[in-house]
Amino acid sequence: MPGTFSQIYIHIVFAVKNRESLIHSNWEERLFQYITAIVQNKGQKMLAINGTNNHIHFMIGMKPSCCISDIVREVKKSSNEWIKENKLTKYKFSWQEGFGAFSYSHSQLDQVIKYVMNQKEHHKMKSFKEEYLELLKKFEIEFDEKYLFEWIE
Repeated sequence: MPGTFSQIYIHIVFAVKNRESLIHSNWEERLFQYITAIVQNKGQKMLAINGTNNHIHFMIGMKPSCCISDIVREVKKSSNEWIKENKLTKYKFSWQEGFGAFSYSHSQLDQVIKYVMNQKEHHKMKSFKEEYLELLKKFEIEFDEKYLFEWIE
């Protein structure tokens, strides 16, 4: 859109269904590259992507014409099919319904990118559930526990 100028940064988080530990370190980098390509093919800018064996985080620079739900739906659908086609796990793989999306200012970018890239260290001290609830509270997002991810402890 000519004449449209924006600066929109979104941190997206979603989990493997039932938070199962199905993302293995021997193929996670390929998964992150695949997801990055999806985001870029949708005309958005991947700023950081990382995760653990049961969830991922990514930070994008987003154009105002983009719909967050559409991009997350495409990332989940395509990456789920890619994981199955490439037989990357012998277990039934799927992403959990829903996602978190949190906006940040340009001045917070470095801090959030470091946070995303440091996920494995971060989760040595804090569970995904603790992290996710903390994000919801930090952003003052009202939520009903019954609509949060299915937590299998």
